Amino acid sequence: MDKIKTYFEFDKKRTSFKTEIIGALTTFLTMAYCLFLIPNVLAQTGMPEGSVFVATALAAAIGSFIMGAFAKFPLALAPGIGVNAFFTYSVCLGMGISWETALAGVLTSGLIFILISITGLRALIIKAIPKDLKFAVSAGIGLYIAFIGLKNAGIVVASPSTIVALGNLKDPSVLLAICGVLVIAALLVRNVKIGIFLGIVITTILGMILGIIDVPTNVIAIPPSIMPTFGVAILHIKDVFTPSMLVVIFTFLFMDFFDTAGTLVAVGTKAGLVKEDGTIENGSKALLADSVATCIGAMLGTTNTTSYLESLSGISVGAKTGFSSVVVAFLFLVSMIFSPLLTVITSAVTAPALIIVGSMMCSALKDIAWDKSEVAIAAFLTIILMPLTYSIGEGIACGFLTYVALMIFKGEYKKCIQ
Repeated sequence: MDKIKTYFEFDKKRTSFKTEIIGALTTFLTMAYCLFLIPNVLAQTGMPEGSVFVATALAAAIGSFIMGAFAKFPLALAPGIGVNAFFTYSVCLGMGISWETALAGVLTSGLIFILISITGLRALIIKAIPKDLKFAVSAGIGLYIAFIGLKNAGIVVASPSTIVALGNLKDPSVLLAICGVLVIAALLVRNVKIGIFLGIVITTILGMILGIIDVPTNVIAIPPSIMPTFGVAILHIKDVFTPSMLVVIFTFLFMDFFDTAGTLVAVGTKAGLVKEDGTIENGSKALLADSVATCIGAMLGTTNTTSYLESLSGISVGAKTGFSSVVVAFLFLVSMIFSPLLTVITSAVTAPALIIVGSMMCSALKDIAWDKSEVAIAAFLTIILMPLTYSIGEGIACGFLTYVALMIFKGEYKKCIQ
């Protein structure tokens, strides 16, 4: 135990095993909804839900362990919700790309991420993308995710005359989803740190009581086989060398890279890991850990494994070292025995989580310089085109190209290449 305390610098960070474990448990419960949300969404591509559940738990466990033990950073990892939505609805269902090839794209983006994490290229990339467009991408993904949640819940439906319309509010599943949104929102308003996870649990129980959701026959069981998805990404790596897949890989890389960078800054600041010169303690190792986790997750059979902002919940109750991430990894391993609960996690249960997560991501709107026309127009197109074209990639492309064009018209094209 003394070696662990020394390795993670408990005395220097002024923390203890009790504090780190409580922080880890808080972080895990705050982000545990991903265990059911990720498989539920990816199953729509034809991927076996049970295998994805195990792959998600393993990717989160391995990624969090590497982040904690190697980078010594109090940051938990798991497959990202935004990338997961892009993978399913834009790449597989929208572009018609098989999930096997899409997984190979995730692996490729992870390998590129590793290269830019061990070189100075990452700093150049971060500097090259205007911060306003980074905020726009985050907000746009939020709208996209929320729109998907509204659609999956049946709250918003297709309409031949108005494109979209309000769904059937008399449908029990729709009413259950609306109730789920209200429950999660109420918990978050009351500052319940595990509000999303607890909201899913409450909505599920309510659905079972009302007979909308079938009661599971078991709660724990031996984890499903991971073999249907294991290694598929490597077998299909040869299929990524097409123009459409190159765009997909870039989008995977962009979303994962900047999501991780933003989360590192937020978590590092909260945990007191930002140095006087503005750099983050073990920041380079943290980026490398995240990129390695993406590769491992892809080989297991899930989407980009990325850093979770929910880690702030654990830090807020005292977690300060990588030991908390190691404990989170252990909790994800234990969670694999709860696969029978997948049968009760329906769209009516997961949709509220998507809607709420989407709304939270839209907070980035406040940081955009709306008083500058070249920024406002490009940012607006980036944001609005994601849900309207049902494609994160097309939203990014249109917004970024518009920004470059407007900067050229303004006579400040040099700023686009600095």
